[in-house]
Amino acid sequence: MNLKFLIAAALLVTPLASAQERAQAPALVPQKPEASKGIPPRATPGDYQAHAQVGKITMAAEFDQHAVPDPTVTLSTEDFVVVEVALYGPAGTNLALDYQDFSLKINGKKPVPARPYGMVFKSLKSPDYEPPSEKMLDKQGKTNVTTGANGGGGNSNTDLGAPKLPPIIHVPIEVSREWERKVHMAALPEGERPLPQGGLLFFEHGGRTNSAELVYNGPAGKVTIPLQ
Repeated sequence: MNLKFLIAAALLVTPLASAQERAQAPALVPQKPEASKGIPPRATPGDYQAHAQVGKITMAAEFDQHAVPDPTVTLSTEDFVVVEVALYGPAGTNLALDYQDFSLKINGKKPVPARPYGMVFKSLKSPDYEPPSEKMLDKQGKTNVTTGANGGGGNSNTDLGAPKLPPIIHVPIEVSREWERKVHMAALPEGERPLPQGGLLFFEHGGRTNSAELVYNGPAGKVTIPLQ
């Protein structure tokens, strides 16, 4: 058989085979993030700091300042304030929930809108966290070693007069991701939900809070709840 013919046939078959393989390859379906579950609502609206009626719905809220309530770990954020909210209704009541229906009037100023829980991640801290190498860092911080500047000998000397700087603590990625997961799961659930429902709302505010009023404007109606 003609060699040129065999080569030409092989070149034609290869692109066809590649096209068939691409067509048969399973498509990668992006995974949706796990939906927030919120925080179990308390027994009654009266168990919260404040509550108010909006239509047939009772809305209750607790102002947590910069703390992120969690039963297993102490979390806080300097850049946001947190409100725990719960919604109650008659048996069989469903309500469309959306964090964007909420805003917070802080210190009598213009209300700031609730922000997505993911924006809180970068500012999360925990005073409970103790790095594994804490003792090692403390031991190293007791003396500051500097290289000799006079005589050019290059010998290291202990500079006892230098101030002790606090060690820079890097939180391991697995720890920070667990904190983020807790915030995600505690955030107010979204979409059509049976009542009662509860969860956290986050508002961008880094200063002191002298007064706070939670403002709701959503499917149930409009209401303002003084919190502080």
